[in-house]
Amino acid sequence: MEYKELIDIALEARKMAYVPYSHFKVGAALLTKTGKVYKGCNIENAAYSPVNCAERTAIFKAVSEGDKDFTAIAIVGGAEEDEKLSICPPCGVCRQVINEFVDADEFDVILGTNDPEVMKVFKLRELLPLGFGPNNLKVQ
Repeated sequence: MEYKELIDIALEARKMAYVPYSHFKVGAALLTKTGKVYKGCNIENAAYSPVNCAERTAIFKAVSEGDKDFTAIAIVGGAEEDEKLSICPPCGVCRQVINEFVDADEFDVILGTNDPEVMKVFKLRELLPLGFGPNNLKVQ
């Protein structure tokens, strides 16, 4: 799948965001090794701490359906009133959750906007250089 197509899916997911407090909408599209895509949006809560980010929503949807083999995630976000979006990187918690399920040296994090010419692609390792993951807990 072309990364621009994955960004378009993330833009569609962004429309579903529930953001009555921050008014900052984020959408994510998670690509599996089989080509299936899981969409996610951020979902806020009046108590603030139960907020769930778009990236985690997509990952949790996939895992809850038995899918754990991912190749890439596209992320788009910005204030709901912004006509032109800027690059929106994943938060630290989302980086850690992604790290749980992927090879950080192989997994692509695609940061897009609503301008098809604006896109940045990173390996997760670049965004989380010393990530703590399942291998840290294996008994030697």
